[in-house]
Amino acid sequence: MVLSALRGAVGFLTTLPVGQTAADWEAFADRPAAMIGVGYVLGALVALPLLLPLPDSIVGFAFVLGVGVFGGINHADGLLDVADGVATHGDPAEARAAMKDSSIGVGAVLALGVLLLGLFAVGQTLAGTDLVGLVIAAEVGAKLGMVEVLIRGTPSHEGLGSALAGNVDRWTGPIAMAGALPAVLLTVGHPAAAVAVLVGGTTGILGERWAGSRLGGINGDVLGATNEVGRLAALLAGVIVWTLW
Repeated sequence: MVLSALRGAVGFLTTLPVGQTAADWEAFADRPAAMIGVGYVLGALVALPLLLPLPDSIVGFAFVLGVGVFGGINHADGLLDVADGVATHGDPAEARAAMKDSSIGVGAVLALGVLLLGLFAVGQTLAGTDLVGLVIAAEVGAKLGMVEVLIRGTPSHEGLGSALAGNVDRWTGPIAMAGALPAVLLTVGHPAAAVAVLVGGTTGILGERWAGSRLGGINGDVLGATNEVGRLAALLAGVIVWTLW
């Protein structure tokens, strides 16, 4: 069942052709902490461009491309929807209505620009380094943030968020944290990986608090936004610590 849950999580969080079945999805929904395992796999794949002997700017572009190719665009779409909700003036119901609108608003355009520029800056900065471990730690931190949203949040309506949050139990948090613990050691002798995991997880806590007050609860878009914001925040924090330490 654990392998089935992991396969379901990989199928949900990446574009990798793992042959996900309905049973795998159900196993993952029952064990949302399986997201943590995906962080290790996806992080390693996303970090591959850093090892290429290419100009820094090309590596930066390849890094952005890798996030989209391996991670897919579903979670970025969630970020854009949430950004439109942020830009809306009104009560939670109006914000949720703006998120469901298929048109792209100013908030979404701004969020996408910041996301792409941030990822490019990270990739360009890390070009030619061996900091694969930092990228993996950031991805694990982002997934830990998603689990934190599920643990702490109340779904705003029936949907993806409620399907996952409804299966959270007292063991979900400890299991997720235990799974994320090895990632803090991936920049051996340096705290950058630990900072990345911490920032990624904290992003989920803050995101859930914002969603509860602004949207009336969590949903699938909030999960996707948490993944994207958590990854970028973790990467930026890790790079800054690595540079200044």
